[in-house]
Amino acid sequence: MTNMTDKHPFDLTGQLALITGGGSGLGLGIAQAMVDAGARVILVGRTEAKLKAATDALGSAASFVVHDITELEQSEAFARRIGADFGTPDTLVNNAGIHLKKSAEEISDAEFQQVMRTHVDAAFSLSREFGKAMLERGSGHILFIASMASYMGIPKVAAYSAAKSAHLGLVRALAADFSPRGVRVNAIAPGWIHSDMMHRAVNADPERKHKILSRTPLGDFGEPEDVGHAAVYLSAPAAKFITGVSLPVDGGASIGF
Repeated sequence: MTNMTDKHPFDLTGQLALITGGGSGLGLGIAQAMVDAGARVILVGRTEAKLKAATDALGSAASFVVHDITELEQSEAFARRIGADFGTPDTLVNNAGIHLKKSAEEISDAEFQQVMRTHVDAAFSLSREFGKAMLERGSGHILFIASMASYMGIPKVAAYSAAKSAHLGLVRALAADFSPRGVRVNAIAPGWIHSDMMHRAVNADPERKHKILSRTPLGDFGEPEDVGHAAVYLSAPAAKFITGVSLPVDGGASIGF
């Protein structure tokens, strides 16, 4: 772990972060905050044009790799490729996800499994493979992007809620396994943050939008950089004694009425 006397406690200079789903939304907000803090970032996603646009905007500290994280049989080779081309990441951000808004009785088994495969199976697979190299090095940080759906019952998102609730269990279990050997594991639980995914969920549902804002004490939606700043903190030397936790970045929504 970085010695706190070496540099500013929130400085990520010299660190490498790999961010899945990093081409837009929360992933891009996290990437921008980490670049601003001095890190190099690798954005991972399925759409080359989106990733290229994001890296162009981020500048020379950003690279991208096109990869479908749901191809679990490729996780080991993907981790080896990243290690060979860039080195072992200091932080892995499990951010990639898909959303499904349907009543529970309308969700097919295939749809449910697709959401779980993206959020849970793929995130675990990558955490295992990159975790091996981090454990060998004796340092690293794995960060999951959880959700308000990890904590509260929200209608029409049963598959998403199951997946995001599983993240909290993985954070605790992986922290118990990995942290005695130098690898911290944490989560951020964003509230309702401005993003394409969030707008698709609420713009056609004014009642839901009103309900979200009325229960959020700060009375507004968050910005991607709010999540990015939290990611910087949890990945930085300032958080060297923090593992196994989920940090809400939600404007108070999880405690609102």
